Amino acid sequence: MSAARAIAAAAALLPCAACALNNEQNALHPAGPGAASEARLYWFMLVIAVVVWVLVAIVLLWGAARRRGEPRFAHGEVMGEVIRTDERTERRLVRSVIGAVAATVLILFVVLVADFRVGQALTVPTKRVVPIKVIGHQYWWELWYPDSVPQNIVVTANEMHVPVGRPVVLTLESRDVIHSFWVPRLAGKKDLLPGYTRSVWFRADTAGVYRGQCAEFCGYEHAKMAMLVIAEPQAKYDEWIRRQRSAANAPRDSVAARGKIVFEGSTCVMCHAISGTVAGATTGPDLSHLASRQTIAAGTLANTDANLYAWISDPQRIKPGTLMPATKLDPRDLQALVAYLRQLK
Repeated sequence: MSAARAIAAAAALLPCAACALNNEQNALHPAGPGAASEARLYWFMLVIAVVVWVLVAIVLLWGAARRRGEPRFAHGEVMGEVIRTDERTERRLVRSVIGAVAATVLILFVVLVADFRVGQALTVPTKRVVPIKVIGHQYWWELWYPDSVPQNIVVTANEMHVPVGRPVVLTLESRDVIHSFWVPRLAGKKDLLPGYTRSVWFRADTAGVYRGQCAEFCGYEHAKMAMLVIAEPQAKYDEWIRRQRSAANAPRDSVAARGKIVFEGSTCVMCHAISGTVAGATTGPDLSHLASRQTIAAGTLANTDANLYAWISDPQRIKPGTLMPATKLDPRDLQALVAYLRQLK
């Protein structure tokens, strides 16, 4: 197979490869109105691009075949009739070029109109919205659910719960460098800029778990800065909010009680917060309900005893470049700490 054919085959397979991606993070399998509008725009532009490419290829092949069939003349031979023919050909070419330019302008205008229509569809709604503040850190997501009553404010990390069928309006901020919020099946990419506040919205029409990702290179561990958006019925969402507003669970056994003492007496309290304890730092994620989350380390590991033990012991081995240092504890104290954290649901 020639290089040209290989390139053409690869280009033709790109849309198919995109369709075959895991639906967890596939913009071509939308689950909300915003993502659906963007997907329709993509397919519309793809069809136009394919049609234009095919037409151009046909014209080029026709021109090459026609050129090969033209008569050849020796140098100095009189070609009066041929000259007149070339003049007619030149006029036809000029008209063809003018027509192609006009068609290009028309196509670009149609695409521009379609793009504006999608932009109008993404206008931030104002009725029955669920407001959430998203703060980007290297390399994790902080989530705030505001409330007029201060003690009802919910603070969590890396896992966003939303009710099905209601618009969710996100206020985006960054505490360090440029990040980018992107949940392909629900919303388009939106950058988080230090010193600026931006907004984006989405609506999940189907219950499920949707994976998001920081889509702007933000440092060494940019690839391990993921987020889960969990869309659930309103009743389940209300129950989740109620649990998140409650104080952290007290230890249920002697091992977990020992773990709480270890937590409060170690460097953990310098970065993390757990409601009902002396820990109130905000450098790292709030751990008040850590055990209720599906993953740890911003989607890097499943939230299991073994993974939590490994993460606390040496986070740099799992996620080099993370701000969390290794925790030097006696193995029994570390096991007790893990037992305590795993009870925080």
